[in-house]
Amino acid sequence: MTAVAQHPGANTRPAQRATRTAAALPATTSTRPESSPQRAAQPHRDRSIDLVRAVLLVIVVALHAFMVGVSNGAEGIVLGNATEGQEWFVPVTWVVQIMPLFFLIGGFSSITHWRRMREKGHSSSDYVISRLQRLVIPGVVLAAVVGIGLLAMTLAGVPADIVATAGFRISQPLWFLGVYILCSGLVPTMVRLHEWRPVPSMLALIGLAAAVDVARFATGIDAIGFANLLFVWLAVQQAGFWLADGRFERIRPRTQLILAGAGLVVLAMLTIEGPYSADMLQNLNPPTVTLVALGTTQLFVFTLIRKPLRHLATVPRVSKTIDVLGAHSMTVYLWHMPVLIMLAGGLLLSGVELVEPMSQGWWDSRTLWLAVVGLAVVPVARVFGRVEKARFQAPRVGNSAFSGILSAAAVLLGAGGVLTLLITGISLEGALIATGLMAASVGTIVLAQKRSYAPIPRPTN
Repeated sequence: MTAVAQHPGANTRPAQRATRTAAALPATTSTRPESSPQRAAQPHRDRSIDLVRAVLLVIVVALHAFMVGVSNGAEGIVLGNATEGQEWFVPVTWVVQIMPLFFLIGGFSSITHWRRMREKGHSSSDYVISRLQRLVIPGVVLAAVVGIGLLAMTLAGVPADIVATAGFRISQPLWFLGVYILCSGLVPTMVRLHEWRPVPSMLALIGLAAAVDVARFATGIDAIGFANLLFVWLAVQQAGFWLADGRFERIRPRTQLILAGAGLVVLAMLTIEGPYSADMLQNLNPPTVTLVALGTTQLFVFTLIRKPLRHLATVPRVSKTIDVLGAHSMTVYLWHMPVLIMLAGGLLLSGVELVEPMSQGWWDSRTLWLAVVGLAVVPVARVFGRVEKARFQAPRVGNSAFSGILSAAAVLLGAGGVLTLLITGISLEGALIATGLMAASVGTIVLAQKRSYAPIPRPTN
C-alpha cells in the first residue's frame, strides 16, 4: 500500500496548491485556519493534543493492568481477563474505549507532520519511510526480545499452555501497531483526498465501513469484518484531518454539545436496538461503525474542553509529564503488556496466595497492583525508549516508481510482521517469522536511505 499522492511541485498549478496547503494549516493563536502562507508555514505544537495523547496512554495501560486476572482454577493456574463476563463492565466500556480518540489525535498529528514535510519539498515516500522508522523498528525489537523470552520459558520447563497464553496476551494490543502502519502509509493519499473532496471522501469511508458490517451480518462470516481494520480507522483518522483544519472549533459550544449527544444517540440505536454489541471492547474485534459513532462523541467532547486543556498543559509539572510520556509513547504501548505478563509470572513464582478476580480481596489489592505496574513500566520504557527517541533521517527519493515500490514494500512487510504476531499469538515460530518480515521492512527502509539524506522535521503533534 503505497502513498501515491504527488508532491506539490508536480502539480500543474504549484502556486495555487501551495497557497491552499498553507492556508489549511492549524494555528494555535486562532480558532480559524491561518490565511497567511508565511504565518501558517510556522506550525506550533497544540499542547491539548499532547495532553490527551498522554492521558489516553495512561488509560490503556491502566485498563490492561486492571484486566489481568491470575488465580488458581479447578484445572490449575488461570491467567485470564478479569472483566470477561462481567455485565457491569459493559457500560464502562463506553468510557474506557478510547481507541477512536487515539486515531483522531493520530490523524491530527499525521496531517500536520505531512504538510510540514511537503512544504519543505519532501515527497510522500519520504513521509511514509520516516513514519515507518518510528513504528517498525520498535516493533521488530519487541518481536525479537519476546520471542527469546518465550524460548527461555520453554527451555526452563514452563508448561506449554502457560507459554502460549503469555504469547497470546502480549500479542493482543499489537493490532494497533499493524493498523497504524497501514494508516500511516496511506496518509499522503488520504490527505490528498481530504484536500480535494473532504465530505465525499469521509462519507465514502463510512459507507464502506457500513457495507462491510452489512456483509458480515448477512453472511455470518465474521472474517469479513476485519476489512474494517482499514475502513473504520481511516474514517476516524480522516476526522482528525478535519480537526487539524480547525473546522470544529468554529462550531458554537451548544452545537458541539448537541453533536456529541447525537453520537451517543446513534450509538445507542446501533447497540440497544440494532445488531451490534453494547460492549465497545467487543466492537473492536473486528471493528464496526459503532466506533465511528463513539469517535464522533469523543471528538466533540474534546473540542468543547480543548481550551482548558491547553491551559492545563502549560502547568510546568503537567507539561513535563506530557513531554516524558510523549517521548516514550510507542515504547510504553508496545512493552506494557510484556511487563504485565512478567509481573503476573512473578506472582505465581512468589508463592503469594492468589485471590479470585472480582472478590473483595482482589479489589482491595488493585491500587497496589496498578502502582506496581506503573513503576515497572518506567525502567523498561527507559531501556527500549532509546530506539523510539532516536533521530532518524530519510532521503529525498521523490515520487519515482522505485521510491513508491520501496515505501509500499516497507509498509506491507511491517504490517505483515505484526499480522503474523496476531495470528500466531506470538508463538516461537510466529515470533521468528514476524521478526524476519519486520527486519525485511527495516532493510527496505535502509535501502531507501542509500540516497542523499535530508533532515526530517519532528512531528508537531
